Amino acid sequence: MKTKAMYAVALMVAAVALIAMSVPVHASTMDARIESSAKKSHVFKTYLKNDDIKVQSRDGAVTLSGIVSEESHKSLAQETVAGLPGVKSVDNKLEVKGAPLPANSDAWLSAKVKTTLLFHQNVSAMTEVNAKDGIVTLQGDASSQAQKDLTTEYAKDVEGVKDVKNEMTVTKTSNKTRTVGDKIDDASITALVKMTLLYHRSTSALNTKVETKSGVVTLYGKARTTAELNLATKLANDVHGVKGVKNQMTIE
Repeated sequence: MKTKAMYAVALMVAAVALIAMSVPVHASTMDARIESSAKKSHVFKTYLKNDDIKVQSRDGAVTLSGIVSEESHKSLAQETVAGLPGVKSVDNKLEVKGAPLPANSDAWLSAKVKTTLLFHQNVSAMTEVNAKDGIVTLQGDASSQAQKDLTTEYAKDVEGVKDVKNEMTVTKTSNKTRTVGDKIDDASITALVKMTLLYHRSTSALNTKVETKSGVVTLYGKARTTAELNLATKLANDVHGVKGVKNQMTIE
C-alpha cells in the first residue's frame, strides 16, 4: 500500500510539473503569434511600413516602442495591436520623430485630412492636400465627378477645416482605389474604422465600440440622431477592407 501511495504522489507531482512547464510554453507561443500578427497586419505593412516600431508581448501585455513619423501613427499602431486575439493591454511608448506639428496649425490640418482620405477606399489616396488659415485645397486626379464630390465631403467633415477648395481634375486615367473585396486583416479594419470615426467631425464625439469579423464591421454605442447613426455606417462602410457594416448603435 505504501508503494502504491508513493507512486500516486509521484504521478501527481509529475502532472503538476508538466502543467507548470506547459503554461510558459503556451504563453510564449501566444506572444510570438501576437508579435508576428502585428508585423504582418495591413496597417503595419501599409501605413506604418516606414516607421521603426518594436512590438513585445509578455502574456498578452504588449509594449510598443520605437519611432514613428506622425502623431497619428501612434494611435493607429495601438488600435491595431489592441484588436489582435490574445492581447490584454497595450503600453504605447512610441515617440514621434522630430518636433510635433502644432495642434490646429495648417501643417497639422493638412496631415489630418490626408490621413483621413487614405483610410477611405472610394477616394484617391494620391490626393494632394494643402491648408492655409483652415481652408483646405485639394488637387490631383479623380476618377469621376462623384469621387471628386465625395473627397470634398470627407475633407469638409474633418475637425478644424473651415472650407474646402477642390481643384481636382476628373480623368479616367486616375489611380484606381481598392475594391471592397480586398483581403485585409480584421484588426487593421477595426483600427482604421476607429480612426476614421474619430477624425470626422460629425462622428468624433460618438462613443463607439468597433468589432470586425471576416471583414464585416459591427458598431456599438450611442448616437444622438438617426443622421449620426447612418453617417457612422456610411463612413465605416467606405474604409479599406470592409465588406459590410452591422450598426447596432442606439439613439439617445
